[in-house]
Amino acid sequence: MESGDYDEPSSPAFGMAASWQATLVLGILSLILGLIVSFHPTGSLNVLAVLLGILMILSGIFHLVRVFDARESHRVWLGIVGLLFIVIGVVLIRHLHLTRALIGLFIGITWIVQGVTALLTGITGGIREGRGWWIAFGVISLVAGIVVTATPTDSLTVLAVLVGIWAIVMGIFEIIGAFLLRRAVRAQEAALAGSAGSAMRTG
Repeated sequence: MESGDYDEPSSPAFGMAASWQATLVLGILSLILGLIVSFHPTGSLNVLAVLLGILMILSGIFHLVRVFDARESHRVWLGIVGLLFIVIGVVLIRHLHLTRALIGLFIGITWIVQGVTALLTGITGGIREGRGWWIAFGVISLVAGIVVTATPTDSLTVLAVLVGIWAIVMGIFEIIGAFLLRRAVRAQEAALAGSAGSAMRTG
């Protein structure tokens, strides 16, 4: 019996071993991120606001670079849009409270549109099953969107805390799942070792 005969049965164990390690790392990172966001929601929102400003600046630079391409037919507009994006990015970084308010307004308006769409789907749509669920979902989304839009900064801080708590819960579940997967890997390795030993004794 050649040594290569044992490569195929053992490969699932190696795959599961890598899987539980990746799951454990992901769970720990989720837990750490959740703790940071939960205990420092304002700081986390500031980081998000800075990243948004940097994204706007990079987008503006990209548009300005395209101005120098002779094949572009709208170079003037690209230059105007590029400069506008850079200015907006700088303003967003310099005035983080404004950026947080804009993020809250965006989330609130999105929820309002989503709630209205769900309500129209449940009331006037041709859906017979689950109509009550669509109406309830639309009302909740609409009310939440109005609350967030009315007080975008305070609501966004509360949302950040809730996201942090959710990340903590998910991280704990992922860590527990990783240890359960590691137990399964060890059981499989022991079973493979036992079957290999019995095959060698038989041979």
